[in-house]
Amino acid sequence: MTSQPAGGPHYSPFTVGGGLIFVSGQLPLKPGRDTSLANAPFKEQVEQTLRNLEAVLRSAGAELSQVIKTTVYLSDIADWDELDVLYGQFFGAARPSRSVVPTGPLHFGFRIEIEAIALATKNIA
Repeated sequence: MTSQPAGGPHYSPFTVGGGLIFVSGQLPLKPGRDTSLANAPFKEQVEQTLRNLEAVLRSAGAELSQVIKTTVYLSDIADWDELDVLYGQFFGAARPSRSVVPTGPLHFGFRIEIEAIALATKNIA
């Protein structure tokens, strides 16, 4: 199993094992762990979270089309419909299986967090 060095807390942005890439929960943090989107509209938080997910996948040598499962954590389940539209636009023809879990408050006051499992197509050193 390999992983990318963590940039912050004690976790890896992703790990690889058994032919799969496990992407840790991604928040709508901007580069440098900038939490300024904590009070931003939900749409902006979703878009940044998905960009972060895509960036971690790329660093693992994968693409969105390789994602087979996501888990989305929402602080307010009332955001489901808006999430579904934005998520669909982002993934396009790819349709990974998905769970949406209402959670209550998330870290830094964010409204969304997304983790993913993707197929690994090469060895990560």
